[in-house]
Amino acid sequence: MSIHTSSIPIIRSGDPLPGPESAWGQDSAYPGLVAAGRDLSAERLTEAYQKGIFPWYSQGQPVLWWSTDPRMVLRADEFKLHRSFKKTLVKLISQGQLEIQVDQHFDDVVRLCAQSKRPGQSGTWIQPEMMMAYRDLHQLGQAHSVECWLDGHLVGGLYCVAIGKAVFGESMFSLQSDASKIALSALICMCRQQGIPSIDCQQQTPHLKFMGARPIARQLFVKELTVLTQEPPPPWEFLPVYWNHILPFTQPLT
Repeated sequence: MSIHTSSIPIIRSGDPLPGPESAWGQDSAYPGLVAAGRDLSAERLTEAYQKGIFPWYSQGQPVLWWSTDPRMVLRADEFKLHRSFKKTLVKLISQGQLEIQVDQHFDDVVRLCAQSKRPGQSGTWIQPEMMMAYRDLHQLGQAHSVECWLDGHLVGGLYCVAIGKAVFGESMFSLQSDASKIALSALICMCRQQGIPSIDCQQQTPHLKFMGARPIARQLFVKELTVLTQEPPPPWEFLPVYWNHILPFTQPLT
């Protein structure tokens, strides 16, 4: 991602971020770009997410702040659990091979996400300073990991930001087939359990669309955020009974 920052608003420490409505439009060179800066503190991240803005930049660049329009969102009640994957998930749970943990190995999850190779990308946007910033958010209770363990091994997971009942998906990794899908499925179950309506996916990808995510207008997304970020934060935990939200067990899990 090569961007010339000479014409981008520069935000200094202590200055507020511009609103998402100031983002560059679809016909511009960098659709969704809001500003650039150097501040990646937990306070700045919290401010950004509350406004519907997220950081994304490459090594050697300043911190670039974005607010895409439309915004890719996965509604918890629109999650698509496809037949073959559902069979795999039911089998792993029934045989006792699968365990979901939350916030037990946050640093490892972020590190493994940074190491994951993605189509069309030569490197990672999760730079060392980014990892430290999200670790600080995690210590404040505003960033979480959902971890997929199979036969005692961490094989997949995701991390996200959560402010009130607003959840922002950040990145996933898989060391084994379907492991990141399992982690996302567990997060969906948690959202349904706790009354969290949706997960922000930030950008449009075929994979997210396959799982049920769809674009919505940024104006609607930001309007929802103003309500959700003021809600009391739910407990971040996963209990096996939560699988009942998406899986048809003959005998419901307890």
